[in-house]
Amino acid sequence: MTTQPSADAPRVASPRTERQRERRRRILDAATRLASAGGFEAVQMREVAEVSGVALGTLYRYFPSKIHLLLGVLLDQLELLRETLRDRPLTETDPADRLLRTLRRAFRAHERDPRLAEAMMRALVFADRSAQAEVRAVSELTTDILVDAAGLPVDPGPERRSAMRVIQLTWHSTLMHWLSGHTTAAEADRDLGTACRLVAGGAGG
Repeated sequence: MTTQPSADAPRVASPRTERQRERRRRILDAATRLASAGGFEAVQMREVAEVSGVALGTLYRYFPSKIHLLLGVLLDQLELLRETLRDRPLTETDPADRLLRTLRRAFRAHERDPRLAEAMMRALVFADRSAQAEVRAVSELTTDILVDAAGLPVDPGPERRSAMRVIQLTWHSTLMHWLSGHTTAAEADRDLGTACRLVAGGAGG
C-alpha cells in the first residue's frame, strides 16, 4: 500500500518539453487503465511505472504519491469533459437545464466506468495538505465547466461562482453516495435536478 508523503513533500513543475508531456501522458493513461480494471487498490505506483515504461523514481518526480496521481487522472477526465462540451455544445437555454445535462453526461461516463470513478473520488476524499494544489485545481476546473455550462460570463462574479461551487459539492456528494450504494442512479439524477433548479435559479439574477 502506498503511503502519502508529508505536507512538505517536494513539488514538481509542470512538464514543459514535448518529451516530458508525452511521458506524463503515458503515466496518466497507465493509471487510468489500472483504475478502470481494478479500482483504487489496483493503482500501485510500481505497476504504473512498469505499465507506462518510466522509471519508478521518475514517476515519483511527476506524482509524489498515488493520491497525487489519481487527482491527476481526475483533472485529465475533467479536461476531456470540457472538450466534449465544446465539441457538442448544449442546446438548452435554461441554465438549470444546461447544468443538469452537463452533470448527466458526466454521470453516464461514471456509470460506464464505475471503478475509475471510485478511484478518483477516493483520491479526492483522502487527499491531505500535500495535495492541496491538486484539490484546488480540481475544484477550479469543475467550477469553470459549470460556469460555461450555465451560460454565465467568463467572470460571473463571486456570488454566481459560489453558486456553481455549491452545485459542484452537491455533485461530488451525490456521486460518492451512488458509488457506495447508498443511493440509486434515479435518485441521484433527481437530487441533482433539484440542486440545479434551486441553485441556478438563485444565481440567475
